[in-house]
Amino acid sequence: MDISSDIHSQHISRQFNQELEELKTQLMAMGGLVEKQVQDAVAALLEGDSALGRRVVDNDRTVNDMQIRIDAECTQVLARRQPTASDLRLVLAVIRAASDLERIGDEASKIARNSCELIEGDNGSRGFVEVRMISEHVRRMVRDALTSFARLDTELALKLVHEDEQVDSEYQSAMRSLMTFMMEDARSISSVLSLMWILRALERIGDHANNLAEYVVYLVNGMDIRHTAPDDLNAEAIVRRG
Repeated sequence: MDISSDIHSQHISRQFNQELEELKTQLMAMGGLVEKQVQDAVAALLEGDSALGRRVVDNDRTVNDMQIRIDAECTQVLARRQPTASDLRLVLAVIRAASDLERIGDEASKIARNSCELIEGDNGSRGFVEVRMISEHVRRMVRDALTSFARLDTELALKLVHEDEQVDSEYQSAMRSLMTFMMEDARSISSVLSLMWILRALERIGDHANNLAEYVVYLVNGMDIRHTAPDDLNAEAIVRRG
């Protein structure tokens, strides 16, 4: 038995595991920042704080930089380690998740920009109830998606896949309400359109949180559940397989 070769292999394996853990740590840090971006963007609107909204727009560059750094490190891991099986799935899931987190950051920036326009136009608080309700829902989805990724919790991930349908329903209801209000008062068109863009951004954040949940299922058991209707998913089999 070549003891020196065995020790070298163990050292390489330990280094590889550390690199994989570092990728997850960086992804969670990016997720924490993105979650705060969404929270601050909505708070800017509800509290009438345009300065906070502008900070959210400025911080979007940091989110972009974090994605670039994560992608670069994932590429290095793929090139150096040539991972297989679950290790490969982890690297691919991190790359995909970072992309969705960056897009959530983009949506937060859109919310912040539209919030600043509404605040500076002093357009009242019509539609704020709907924004608050949907924002709380999607922020919880983002937080739970990150938790499910950190814990490799397929049961929580599948719950989020079903929750996205609820967000879609809330979004459609809010849009109908705002359309009715806009038709009744033509003077409100500009402000209502801004609110619609905000609600659309929130709905998209829910979609991206749903994507994160799907990556958890892929990471844990290799099942690709993208483009599969929630009612067609065998939750018991997925959780048991994970």
